[in-house]
Amino acid sequence: MVRYRSIRPDDGDLRRQLNELALRFPRYGYRQLGDRIRRQGDRHNWKKIYRVYREEALQVRRRKKKRARGGPRRPLPVPSTLNERWSMDFVNDYLQDGRRFRALNLIDDFSSECAGIEVGISIPGECVTRFLDIVALERGYPKVIVIDNGPEFTSRALDQWAYKHGVELHFIEPGKPNQNAFVESFNSRFRDECLNEHWFTDLTDAEEKIEAWRIDYNTNRGRKVAGWKTPAEVAAEALAEKPDDRSSTRLVTLQILKKEEPENRNRTLTVD
Repeated sequence: MVRYRSIRPDDGDLRRQLNELALRFPRYGYRQLGDRIRRQGDRHNWKKIYRVYREEALQVRRRKKKRARGGPRRPLPVPSTLNERWSMDFVNDYLQDGRRFRALNLIDDFSSECAGIEVGISIPGECVTRFLDIVALERGYPKVIVIDNGPEFTSRALDQWAYKHGVELHFIEPGKPNQNAFVESFNSRFRDECLNEHWFTDLTDAEEKIEAWRIDYNTNRGRKVAGWKTPAEVAAEALAEKPDDRSSTRLVTLQILKKEEPENRNRTLTVD
């Protein structure tokens, strides 16, 4: 009898890498895991990664979703530059002792970069404006912020802040979160890959784990629609094509913050 004997090379290293990454990122599919491996310098073919991924039974179990009503879909316009439009929304979760906490997610719609996540038991309108000022120290102020009709966003504090800094607040229609699709898409990944995968003992523990996930999302998580570039890489390319004077933006923002807090004029503010 003459039989074909396989001469396929050993896949031991690839299997080990896939299993280690799947243990670290249990909600990642084969493309996200493969992108992590390719970023380490191993240029494996996608078909080979998928074959080993299936052989190791690393498939992600899909969670059931509510069936949405059918209807015409209108694609949202994509911004053409950084800081043109931000999106903001709340996500709720619980600590180990049963207390509920909230996470305020803020993303740049152009690069899908998460500009910041504010974590707290209660985040009223005043805390929202303070959070936005902190983010603006590094990024500057946006032209538009897309938000829903929650009490924190319809508060007088946020309205006065937006008027003072020349920011337009775009409120979506009640009951239509699809009009804020950019941040809603981020919220689903945030809950699936971070909130559902961690057990938070207290608020400090939640802040540390969420911030670590945010940094990893911006710097290491490639996106298929962006050619497997990370949000940080998309933002860096946009700045290289159209650089802005970040130092002057920070200086103006610092001067505004000092005027808003006269009792802290002697305090030294440091911005990285």
